[in-house]
Order: sequence, then C-alpha cells, then structure tokens
Amino acid sequence: MDNSAQGYDTQLQILEKKIISSNLPPELLEKAKGMIEILKISLRQAGNYSNLESVSNYLNVISQIPFAAETKDNLDLGYAKQVLDKNHYGLNGVKDTILEYLASLILNLKSGQKANRAPIICLVGLVGTGKTTLAYSIAQSMGRNFERIPLGGMGDARDLRGQSRLYSDAEPGQIIKKMIHSKSKNSVILLDELDRVTEDARADIMGVLVELLDPEQNHAFTDHYVDYPIDLSEVLFIATVNNTTNIATAVLDRLELVQMPSYSDQEKFMIGKNYLFPKISQQSGLPPNLLKIADDVWPIIVRPLGYDSGIRTLERTIEGICRKVARLIVEGKVGKNAIITLNSQNITQFLPH
Repeated sequence: MDNSAQGYDTQLQILEKKIISSNLPPELLEKAKGMIEILKISLRQAGNYSNLESVSNYLNVISQIPFAAETKDNLDLGYAKQVLDKNHYGLNGVKDTILEYLASLILNLKSGQKANRAPIICLVGLVGTGKTTLAYSIAQSMGRNFERIPLGGMGDARDLRGQSRLYSDAEPGQIIKKMIHSKSKNSVILLDELDRVTEDARADIMGVLVELLDPEQNHAFTDHYVDYPIDLSEVLFIATVNNTTNIATAVLDRLELVQMPSYSDQEKFMIGKNYLFPKISQQSGLPPNLLKIADDVWPIIVRPLGYDSGIRTLERTIEGICRKVARLIVEGKVGKNAIITLNSQNITQFLPH
C-alpha cells in the first residue's frame, strides 16, 4: 500500500471511530458503517478515491447532529419575568402573553411532555420594535441555546431543507446547521422575518415552514442532505414578521400572533438612558462615567430624523455619539479621567452626520 493509500485508510479509521462514538440512531449508524465499508473496498481493490470527500463530509455532518444532547431547562417562571424585565422596558402586555405561554410550556415539561405542541409564538411588529431581542430573552430565561435563521431574501426552500448529495455542492439546510451549531436538540430557533422571503420561492418555503411548525410533522423532519428523519419536536421555534400579509394561511394557523407595539418618545427616552446607553458605552470601550448625557438633550437624540416606530435609529445614534467620544480619547484630545457632559450647547457636535 503506497503512502497516499495509507493516508486515506487512516482517514477512514478516524471517521469510523468518530461515527461509532457519536450518538447516532441505530438505523443511521448502520447506514454510516455501510458507507465506510464500501469506501474501504473501493480504496483497496480499485484505488478509487473519488467518493471519499463527499462521503467524509456527509459522515462529519451526521456525527455532529445532536440526536440526544440537550440543555437542562430552567423552569422558574419568576426568573423568566426577571429576564424579560431586565432586558425590555415596558411591553407589559407582550411580556404577560409570553409568561403565560412559558407557564404552559413549563407545566408540560414538568409532567414529562418534552415535545412542544403549543402554537408557535410569532412576534408581529415594525422594524426595530425589539422582536429579535425578545426572542433571545425567551431562550435566556429557559437556559436554552439560541439560534437565528434570517428568512429575509431567502429564495430557495433548499436553504432550509438542504440539497441532495447527488449534487457536488450539496450541503445541509439551515435547520440542521443551526442544530449542529447549538449542540442541543432543544434549542430555541428564531425564524426571522417570515414575510420577507422572495416571491418566487414563497410557496415552497411556506410548505417547509408548515412541516417545521406542525407538531404532527416535525418529529420526523427530512433534510434532503441528511436523508434521515430528524426529530425537531423539542425545538422551541419562534417566528417574527413585519406584517402577516404574505404569510400562507396554513402557516398562520400554526402561529400565535403577538403584536409588538410602537414605542412612544417617553419609552424611547427610558430605553435609551437606562438600557442602550450603558450597554453601548461599555461596548465602545469608554471608561465608566466618562460620558454623561443631560436629560434635556434626550429628545434630540430620540428624534434626530423625525418619528421612528422602533429603537434601531436611537441605537445607531447612541453608537455614533460613543464612537465620536472614543475618537477624542484615542487622539489625546480628552483624557480618560475627564468627564464629558452632552448638553443643549454641544450635542450637535456629537450627533452622527
């Protein structure tokens, strides 16, 4: 056996050990072992290495799917309320709906019913109203890993369901990729902006979503690349949409719509001052207490370009202010022990252009 053949043989041995040590379902394990045996015969008798890469890629993928691995759920509803209150100002009605949803989920989990059979929460609201961060808070409150799949602009159902291994560039879909990344079969997966898939692919993608969100079907989800039914019944799916106009009726039937209200200027003031500013100031590397913002300039920061229903513009404005101050420090124009107070006289110097 030449050196290259020995190298391939060693690679197969490593793959075989990896497959055996992974927690594959018995049927899939036998399929994987059979693929390795066929490869061994091809390599030793015919010196055929052509399928090695594609088979290796496939075996590496299935060995990483968390068929059994899961995180331990935090079933403390009081803690969930603390997380929601800490991360989100106001939204009392939305929080109450989510806590009621979690309460039902907790009762089912405590009784041993791990599969989620409740309608899927779908957060409906304009851009910047906090839909994505609220989904993350739900995952945080339960102690689950969080993954996000952006559907905005998605133009092919295979992006979700994967592509058959008959194609040279085949790969698993986003569902399997996110499960692998989360390393748990009970992660929280956010299906972000369901309403913004492309027109040409909408019908096909909606068909996949029906399968994903239906508890009668998602226990045996088939990714075309993996080609083996995957149990998604313990995944907590959350969806977001800007509006429901472009959502198929069959998908809407499986969603519990939760309307996200627009923020008032007063709410933005409180969010900006108590939530966004401390976080962004720290992320920008500013020393604690170096930058202060007077209360009377917050209306200018809240509405630099007029009315905005969400807080994304407010967030970008605060980021721009903090970056300007960071530059002053780096250029030596302001000492790290100085105190800069933004007021009505100097605020225009710090607002982003």
